[in-house]
Order: sequence, then structure tokens, then C-alpha cells
Amino acid sequence: MENEAKKRMVAIVGRPNVGKSALFNRIIGRRVSIVHEECGVTRDRVVCEAEWNEEHFELIDTGGLGTIDSASARDVIVDSTHAQVAIAVEDATAIIFVVDITTGLVPMDEEVARILHRSGRAVFIAANKADNAERDELSSDFEALGFPVFPVSALHARGVGLLMGAVMEELPEAEAREKTEPLRVAVVGRPNSGKSSYINRLLKNDRVIVSEIPGTTRDSVEIPFSIGSRHYQLIDTAGVNRRNRRSGAVEHYSNLRAEQSIESADVVVLLMDATEGPKLQDKKLAAKILDSKKGCVLMVNKWDLAEDTEITQTQYEPALRKGMSFLNFAPLLFVSAESGYNIRRSIETIDYVAAQVGLKLTTGVLNRVIQDAVQRTPPPSVKGRPLKIYYATQTGERPVRVKLFVNNTLRATATYKRYLVNQLRKAFGLEGAPVDLRFAPRPRPDIEKNRK
Repeated sequence: MENEAKKRMVAIVGRPNVGKSALFNRIIGRRVSIVHEECGVTRDRVVCEAEWNEEHFELIDTGGLGTIDSASARDVIVDSTHAQVAIAVEDATAIIFVVDITTGLVPMDEEVARILHRSGRAVFIAANKADNAERDELSSDFEALGFPVFPVSALHARGVGLLMGAVMEELPEAEAREKTEPLRVAVVGRPNSGKSSYINRLLKNDRVIVSEIPGTTRDSVEIPFSIGSRHYQLIDTAGVNRRNRRSGAVEHYSNLRAEQSIESADVVVLLMDATEGPKLQDKKLAAKILDSKKGCVLMVNKWDLAEDTEITQTQYEPALRKGMSFLNFAPLLFVSAESGYNIRRSIETIDYVAAQVGLKLTTGVLNRVIQDAVQRTPPPSVKGRPLKIYYATQTGERPVRVKLFVNNTLRATATYKRYLVNQLRKAFGLEGAPVDLRFAPRPRPDIEKNRK
């Protein structure tokens, strides 16, 4: 794996409509969806922490592979779905190759198998939709692909235990797990946007005082919250008012505490009122989240009231995105704390953004993404001398930090930096996750030698 330590990571791949996501959800024991309100723009790669027989590992779900030929294979890191699959395969130690037992072996399965043979990874075929014992015999057709075959039914949980038993044997020994700190989630917004109501709906009880009077919450309140083995620290903040000469000391410190809550959070939920749309204070909060380099989820609350105006989410989203374009990388979700609409889905979205913020990028794939971006759009020149990018490395998570070693940092323009960040997002997803991209001069061997 390009001189990197083997990871406890399993990727699920296969052609479309064979049940990859169903098997993914079956293994992790819950439904995980990547949130976007437009059809056809769901990300092609989901990374989630999973547990099987008390052993922890990371599980990757990928988009369906369409037609693959020699031309598209050369562009596998460029093109959306193929890029996600290529990254998943390179990251993973073991691959679950999902096929449809009801349709039998098809040419596309053979194409995927050829790619997986070249990967050098341990591959296990999950012959899905074996909903009864009679169908198990059909799995023998897939033995021609050269990998061990396991008839399974993601829908009925048949055969999944045997499959996962074989997969887990291929993973490296787990390191001692440190005590997991709860995910810190700050809920921020203008007064009366429904922050406390949203948290109460999550908690299914009245842990936070709710009132129609704006500004009821004067301080940031931290509340432990768990779903199964996942632990959260919810931070309910005071509504952020616009500062003016008449603002009192209480409002001043309420705003300050809200800003401090953003700084201390792992993921920030920016809650907005659907009946009013984004205001100046919403944009200022968004800028604070961006400056603090925190994971972000945009939520439009009180959607039950907005629906009375007959406006649709498809109509509402473009205007909101235009007004807050600098947070276009953050997932957007419409919720109602009053009715419970999309509340469960909001936790899934927070979990997903938290995973993206902590994503570790494989060095080899990272450099190929950067190289491809440079080939398609060459770096700028300053006084006739072009910027040269030698190599890239990830230097941290939370936020995702990437350092690019170049010939001259002064030639790295802000426009080209934004372009590279966008290319990283296209390749790795990173919804809701800030990317801290920095340029540094390449170390000179003669200088490094003299230092030793």
C-alpha cells in the first residue's frame, strides 16, 4: 500500500443495483444516508466506523460502477464514481465485491473482477439476494471470477456472518482503542430559530427550556446524548443577535459564548428559520464556522410552516445556496423540530460530516488527484515563472490539513488554491469538512544534510 501501514478498512464495490448500500447498512446495523436534497447528487463514497463481534474497523460504501474500458480506466481518479471506487480500493485491506445472484454472472461483473485482481487486495464475493436456501446454489456461477463466494441476503441477514468472519480474518490486528471522546456538536443560530426545540426533539424530552420569547437561552448549555454506542455532547447556544450600541452586557457575553462554542465543537449545526430565510447574522455565523475550520451542517428548521406557503425544497435551496455560497460544501437538510420531520436523518448527517472531518487521505491517491488537477489546469505563472507542485501530504485531521511542497510559495494564488480544494472535494467527498490547504517550499537535500 505504497509503504503505508495496512488499515482496518473494508470497501464494498460492485455494479449498480446489486444491493451494496443494503449490505453496508446491514453490516453497520443502522441506516446511513448521505444527505442532499437534489436527486442524482448523492456522494459515491461513504466512510463509516463499524463493529463486528466487538472488533472495530472502517467500512466504505461506493457508487455503482458503470461501463469500464481502457480509456475510462486511465481517468479513474478524475471521473466521479470511478474516482470514489479507486480511492476506496486503494485505501482498503479487504474488498467485498457484491453481485446479484438473481441475474447471474454478467460482463460488468467480469470487468469489475479484472480491476480487483490488479489491486492485490483480499476480495470476497457477496452473492446478494440469496433470500432462501434454494438460491444458494446459484452462487457457484461466480466462482469463475477467481474469488471466494458467499451467498448472502442483505435484506434478510442470511450468510452475512460467514462473509464477515472471512473478511475480519484479513484485517490487521487492532490497536488498543483509547477511550472515545463524545462528538461535540454545537447548535447555533439566530434567536428563536428553534435551537432548543431541535435539541429537545433529539432528546425526546424537555432537557432545555423552550419559549416563544427570543433569547430564552442566555448561556451555552452542554448535554450528554447517546444513540447506541455513539456518544455526543450537544451544545445549545444562545441566539446570536446583531451587536449595536443598545446591546447589553448579557447579550454581549451570550454572543461571545456562542462563538466559543463554535471553537470548541467538532461539528457545528447552523440552524435557520425556514419562514425568514438567511439573514445577515446567519451569514456572520457561517463565516465564523468557516474561519474556525469546523465541520458544518446547514439545517433549515420550521419546514412544516414553510410548506404552508407551497414552496418546495427544490425552489428554496438555490436561493439559500446563492446567499451563502462560501458554505456550498456543507450538506443542507430541511427539518421540523415541531413535527419531527428529518430529525433522525439530521443525526445521520452529523455523523457523516464528523467522519469527513476526520478523514485520512491515502498519500498515493492524494498525489495522483493533485497531479491530475495540475495536468488539466496548469498552475499560474508569476513574471513568466510557473508554480511547480512537487508532492502533497496530509498533515492532520479536524480539519483536514494538506501541505503542498512547491518551488515558490509566492506563485501560489488564492484562485488556484480554491481550484485545488475543489478538486480534492470532487475526489474525496469531504462534505461539510473544511480543507486547510497550505503551500510550503520543498526541502533542499543539501540543507537537510547540513542540519543532521
